[in-house]
Amino acid sequence: MNIWNDQSAQFLYNYLNSSAPVSHETNGQKVWLDFVKPYVDQWDQDNYGTIYGTINPGKEFKVVIEAHADEISWYVNHISKEGFIGVIRNGGSDHMIAPSKKVRIHGSKGEVEGVFGWPAIHIRKGKDANLSPKLDNIFIDVGAKDKEEVLDMGIYIGSIVSYGDQLHMLNDRFYVGRALDNRMGGFAIAQVARLLNESKADLPFTLYIVNSVQEEVGLRGAQMIAHRLQPNIALVTDVCHDTNTPLIKPRNEGDIKAGDGPTLTYAPAVHNLLLQHVMNTADKNKIPIQRSASSRNTGTDTDAFAYSRDGIPSCLISLPLRYMHTTVEMVHKEDVSNLIKLIYHSILGISPDIKLTYH
Repeated sequence: MNIWNDQSAQFLYNYLNSSAPVSHETNGQKVWLDFVKPYVDQWDQDNYGTIYGTINPGKEFKVVIEAHADEISWYVNHISKEGFIGVIRNGGSDHMIAPSKKVRIHGSKGEVEGVFGWPAIHIRKGKDANLSPKLDNIFIDVGAKDKEEVLDMGIYIGSIVSYGDQLHMLNDRFYVGRALDNRMGGFAIAQVARLLNESKADLPFTLYIVNSVQEEVGLRGAQMIAHRLQPNIALVTDVCHDTNTPLIKPRNEGDIKAGDGPTLTYAPAVHNLLLQHVMNTADKNKIPIQRSASSRNTGTDTDAFAYSRDGIPSCLISLPLRYMHTTVEMVHKEDVSNLIKLIYHSILGISPDIKLTYH
């Protein structure tokens, strides 16, 4: 199984370095679709930008493999008369990491570079000695002399702000960058589509490879596409926390470590029989896995699929991630490989007569 060929590696960097903020995912979706097109029979999109490729269309039994495409970002919310820009969240952006970060503001005249400014340590004295970033005190500086110049740059209230950090490799084993949550999942399902095509797999069902929008603001894209496709099964991939880094308590968050394999989650939304199928697949193909548990909900698109209409048996396969919602998110290359293998072999093991009822 050749996962890391030159074409796939180039796609990974092009895709991860593209911009796909929540509700403005188009640029990233174009990169993803261009790669997937040769490996699917047809493709389509919904009204809000979720894109999906279809393999073996027209079968009664339908299976989805899904990842979300969107990345956290900011909205321009205020422009001061001096030309400094205030923001609000677009998704779960972390104000604590903002100061000193470079940004790209997507305005009407194209991208404008800027930085999140912050007072120097020398002048944070007295009552300001413990000044910390908050949503109402972080600001962006684009080097403008006043508000009028900011507006002349094409920046407006509602402009999207994203980070510009690029993907790179650390110590020959970790991918590092922004938006690995969850563009690494999008990469993985695209590779599954390629591998199924190259192996000339004869699937007895219709398979949808789905790259959903707007997960970061409430699983909205998955909700919409689940209603449209109405699959019989959904295998969802997203990220989970590597809990073996400092300042995290495995006793509270679960014991998950990057490099030890993809993670399978027990949760009310996860269908037990489908989960067992994926676990059996991992065992049969000697793919390392880890286990986690989520009370009430998983916080991923799994929940949207599981509770759509009269219920879609769903399973969550997660990629351990360090430093979620920062610009230095990290995943282990071997975990990515094993994630792709696990989804691929799980798909090959599904048939329309798979048992999905408990009694």
